[in-house]
Amino acid sequence: MVSSAVLGGGLGERAWVLNLQVPPGYGRTDPVAHLREVAGAAGAEGPGVGLMTAAEVAAYGEADDEGVRARVTAGVGVTCWAAAPGVGGRTVPPPGTVNILVAVPVPLTDAALVNAVATATEAKTQALLESGLDCSGTPTDAVCVAARTEHDGGAAAESFAGPRSLWGARLARAVHTATLRSLAPAAGTGPPRN
Repeated sequence: MVSSAVLGGGLGERAWVLNLQVPPGYGRTDPVAHLREVAGAAGAEGPGVGLMTAAEVAAYGEADDEGVRARVTAGVGVTCWAAAPGVGGRTVPPPGTVNILVAVPVPLTDAALVNAVATATEAKTQALLESGLDCSGTPTDAVCVAARTEHDGGAAAESFAGPRSLWGARLARAVHTATLRSLAPAAGTGPPRN
């Protein structure tokens, strides 16, 4: 997996993923410990990825495109443009968060995993704009892309995951659709998702 998550972020083999809903104004200063506690209580073992959001995790959007599965939770109360003026800061913005979880059924090289993160982010931004939101995301968005390992099934790793590659195109469509579906209840354009 490759992830920007607070727990298990980076590149490596992981056994599980947790997308934890926290209350608005979440005040704990130990999110890694908190995620480990919740994952352990749920029976998760080994290394994993833990994301957090104030968005309702039960209202996720999901999509499958020729074997690539995406699940997105979208809390868009605090939106922003990635390249907004200003110096940034060290404080953590309040959770809202668009979290993207993607599973690709083939192995990807490390470079392709990184490329998949960019592709997923581009597809999310496209969906946000198409939904009428004037932003590229929120200050706390996170992504996790999971792929098979080469020793899991014997297939050689794919080298590309950009939006025009075979698997990247599928990933982009799945994330785009899942993001639109996750935004539909907030925009009043569709029923909540289970």
